[in-house]
Amino acid sequence: MEMIKVSANSRTSAVAGAIAGVVREHHRAEVQAIGAGAVNQALKALTGYLKNDGIHVSCVPEFADVTIEDKVRTAIKLVIEPSADSDFSSIRYSVNSLRADQARV
Repeated sequence: MEMIKVSANSRTSAVAGAIAGVVREHHRAEVQAIGAGAVNQALKALTGYLKNDGIHVSCVPEFADVTIEDKVRTAIKLVIEPSADSDFSSIRYSVNSLRADQARV
């Protein structure tokens, strides 16, 4: 399972679609965000788009050290798992089409 990396410029709908596809396939997803803007986009995807589509998840935040250009940065890693009351039949995305979107998230 690949880490979904979110930036401050990520589209929340693309992030939500990527999360939904990964959770559907693997029953959990890991999202990484560095900086306030990136964390904001990741949380908006979780609380807005997924919830509106009837997909309820639990999210456990963790800190992770990430090396970028020889500098260690602290990232927020969100471990996402579906809640028992999630309705995955409402996901309108196929997992294969999401792989291309994940590269652009």
